[in-house]
Amino acid sequence: MAKNMKNLLLLSNSTTHGYNYLEHALDSIKGFFGDDHKAIAFIPYAGVTFSHDDYEAKVANVFSSLGYSINSVHNGIPRDIIENSDAIAVGGGNTFQLLRTVYEYELLELIRSKVETGFQYIGWSAGANLACPTIRTTNDMPIVEPRSFQALDLVDYQINPHYLDAHPEGHHGETREQRIEEYLVLNHDKYVVGLREGSIIHVNGDKHILLGSKQARIFKFGKKAYEIEPGTDLSTILV
Repeated sequence: MAKNMKNLLLLSNSTTHGYNYLEHALDSIKGFFGDDHKAIAFIPYAGVTFSHDDYEAKVANVFSSLGYSINSVHNGIPRDIIENSDAIAVGGGNTFQLLRTVYEYELLELIRSKVETGFQYIGWSAGANLACPTIRTTNDMPIVEPRSFQALDLVDYQINPHYLDAHPEGHHGETREQRIEEYLVLNHDKYVVGLREGSIIHVNGDKHILLGSKQARIFKFGKKAYEIEPGTDLSTILV
């Protein structure tokens, strides 16, 4: 049986209260990529209210401080930029716009095949959603219509980034937990990981380790939702 070579870093969010952009995750990012220089292909497609150039500059400012270079796929032929890079980074924003554009440039199968053979992948928010089987547990408004909701399927479970427990007084809409429960009624076979802000999942081969200081909330149809502690290997419980 072939060895599982997947190596992913999936972040709930990019901005955490009290920190600059991606600052809360710098140690994890450095630990993930290591000390050697990495040329990283950046996918900015989830960005909607700012230009791809601006998005690239914002991300490059962080990654260059760690010794890595960023080249956004909008600077040329996206497939060629990915093929000539050492890793891939997928930024947050609107998940529907991200997936639609990934389909438009026929990148889904390329990214999947690269990651399955050891190509490193880091994604935050929408970029974490993209790594899941589908984008059906995103929080985003469907401002555009992708070809399909099928995503990279690099992990077996769904992620709900920015997971919130809050139910504001006087608010009569569904809570985040209720919306996830609706998804599970129609998708019995899937687990959903409520990934709170500041939390990260590091996928290294068959291990899926929860990083950060917060618990994650686990949902499965027919089971009571429960919490897992940082350091837990999700692969041992999501079966």
